[in-house]
Amino acid sequence: MAKTRMVTQFGMGTSIRSRDYTEAAARAIRDALWHNSLNVADAFDFPKEAMLIDVEIGVQDPAAVDPAALLRIFPYGQPSVRLVKGGLDVDKPDGSGTSVIANAAIIVSFDMEPDHD
Repeated sequence: MAKTRMVTQFGMGTSIRSRDYTEAAARAIRDALWHNSLNVADAFDFPKEAMLIDVEIGVQDPAAVDPAALLRIFPYGQPSVRLVKGGLDVDKPDGSGTSVIANAAIIVSFDMEPDHD
């Protein structure tokens, strides 16, 4: 079977006050997912559980993200999370903390048989 990419989605999330990289990453995922209505599984008559969901999250401190918490966001499919250095940390002008910005790229694919006639 060949993995066929169907949809690519992008999102951004923040943690303004608590410098919580996991929460910023979760918000980036939700931003990408909840702005779209995916009917791809239905269109190809696949169960939603067959969706292969590759998630890449960019934050300045990837080690501070809990990948298991991010996997729990997905109601179905087979998600995997890859954490990379990216996003942005923005120090507050008064020196009272740092705001975190996370970026998410989500690719939805299915294993599909090529059509050979």
